[in-house]
Amino acid sequence: MRHLKSGRRLSRTTAHRKALMSNMCKALLDHGRISTTLPKAKELRIAIERLITLGKTATVAARRTAFAQLRARTAVNKLFNEVAPKFEKRAGGYTRILKTGRRAGDAGATAIIELVEGGPSVD
Repeated sequence: MRHLKSGRRLSRTTAHRKALMSNMCKALLDHGRISTTLPKAKELRIAIERLITLGKTATVAARRTAFAQLRARTAVNKLFNEVAPKFEKRAGGYTRILKTGRRAGDAGATAIIELVEGGPSVD
């Protein structure tokens, strides 16, 4: 039974899943919007919203915690200096998921995940 077991496994090992979420968080911070599958977007929403909330408290401990997940100084600096200050007045709900239909090859549900208006400019 999997009572009280949260999170999707995404058909990956734990290490692969952590690396996937780290890379997707970095991509979302860099670009402001990415296209992926719907289950990955829903998991990414959880991870990135925790990071943005962490970024709102600009302490050394918070930076180290963010670096432990992102593993990139540029992404951590962008999170704390650009993205999180724009969401200072917002109490959650930093991302938006837009369903985009089905993928041609395997009919997998696809989606676009983006930071809402308070985030960096989306081109």
